[in-house]
Formats: sequence, C-alpha cells, structure tokens
Amino acid sequence: MAGTQERLRLSVYRSLNHIYAQIIDDKKGGTLVSASSLDSPVKELKQHKGNIATAKEVGGLLAKRAQEKGIRR
Repeated sequence: MAGTQERLRLSVYRSLNHIYAQIIDDKKGGTLVSASSLDSPVKELKQHKGNIATAKEVGGLLAKRAQEKGIRR
C-alpha cells in the first residue's frame, strides 16, 4: 500500500495500551506528522489509553499538527 502526492497515507496502530497515528509521504519516504496517546496533551487524560475517546483525541492532535504544517489533503 502506498500513498500519492495527492493523497497521503494515514497509518494507525493500536496496541493493547496505546494508539499511534502518522501521516506518511511515500514519495519522499518519510513521516510528515505523528501523534500518539503518549504525547503530553493526551497522556494527561485520566482514561485508558487504548479506547475510543483516546483515539478521538489522538486524531484531533494529528489533524491540528497537520494543519500547522500546511497539510490539507
């Protein structure tokens, strides 16, 4: 599976305890932005780090970081 310049690849991994997400540019061969339940804004939440509420927080953090870098695809 590979992303394109018009459509970047989103990779999400959920372990038993945490959630990790990345936006990847396969053409350049690197991660543009990433977020996880280990990042301080999400880590401070008093909830299990692998549930739906945490996934929403990680997704929101990833979107915020992508917008800050000008990624709008």
